[in-house]
Amino acid sequence: MEVIDLPLPGLKLVKPRLFRDERGHFTELMHGPRYAQAGLPASFVQDNLSHSRKDVLRGLHYQHPRWQGKLITVVEGVIFDVAVDLRRDSATFGKWYGHELSGSDHMQIYVPVGFAHGFCVMSETASVHYKCTELYDPASEQTILATDPDLAIRWPCTSPILSAKDAAGRRFREVGPGL
Repeated sequence: MEVIDLPLPGLKLVKPRLFRDERGHFTELMHGPRYAQAGLPASFVQDNLSHSRKDVLRGLHYQHPRWQGKLITVVEGVIFDVAVDLRRDSATFGKWYGHELSGSDHMQIYVPVGFAHGFCVMSETASVHYKCTELYDPASEQTILATDPDLAIRWPCTSPILSAKDAAGRRFREVGPGL
C-alpha cells in the first residue's frame, strides 16, 4: 500500500497492492494496523455502498457537528470524486480537489473530518463503497450545492442528475460560521 498526500492537507490517496493473475485480482481494501501506521484511521464504524448510473452527481455532503471521515473505494465503474475543505482555520478553506477513481485499480481517497464530499459517475454505472469514522446522523446532515458557481468545480458529467435534496443544497457562502 502506498499513501500519497494530496494538495488539500489531510486528504490522501491510497494505492492498495493489487494482485492479478489469470483468475482476476485480489486486493486488501482495509488493514487497520497498516492504515494507522500510514496516518489513516484504523477503525471505522459504518460501511455504505451506493450504486448509480452515468451522470448521477451525489453531494456535496458532510455532517456537522458530528463530522465523518470517509474512505472512498470504487468497486465497479469510474467516478470523479471531489472533496471540499470546510475547515475555516485551514489555508485551503473553500478549495476543492477532484480525482478519478476506478474499480479497475481500487485506489482510495481518504476524506478527513472537516470536508464535504461528492462524486459524479463517469461510466455507465458505478458502485461506490465508503467507510465512515462516525455513524450517520440525520440531524447533522448538510448539503452544499455541488454546482455552486462560487466553488467552480469542474465536474466531467455533461448533464448532472441530482436528487431533490442535492439540488436544494445551500450555496458555499451560506455555510455556517460554526465550522
